[in-house]
Amino acid sequence: MARFENIYEYEPALKGDGLAVGIVMSRFNQDVCEGLLGACTAELRKLGVADSAIAIATVPGALEIPLVLQSMAQSGRYQALIALGAVIRGETYHFEVVSNDSCRAVMDVQLETGIPVANGILTCEDDDQALARMQEKGADCARTAVEMANLLRALGE
Repeated sequence: MARFENIYEYEPALKGDGLAVGIVMSRFNQDVCEGLLGACTAELRKLGVADSAIAIATVPGALEIPLVLQSMAQSGRYQALIALGAVIRGETYHFEVVSNDSCRAVMDVQLETGIPVANGILTCEDDDQALARMQEKGADCARTAVEMANLLRALGE
């Protein structure tokens, strides 16, 4: 049901059929990242994205994610990308640097290339927070990637 009379509203579409999705996962904090990846790929399959249309690249840490996302975006092979990682606070300022710079660079990739990127780089105070969030965040990134790819496709029609 429409919210407004005579105003077109794009409806969220969570159908992954025909979409190619690239995932870049950090290997730092591996257990959390694998949890994010498992939930993400399970949700992509549930939404109809074919296994053969999912590509996964791993990188050492969160700061390396944007460069690979950029390369995937520029390849023209993917309608959506997903960044997965975990930055967990330590005793130094490095946490803020990695959290802020990786987030900004992920945003830059999607704005510069026009390919949507779902940001699943967790920034948590401790391991327990990361473990508690990884399943939902991984699945949420899959839904976000599919919805944004479909929305951009609809906007281009």
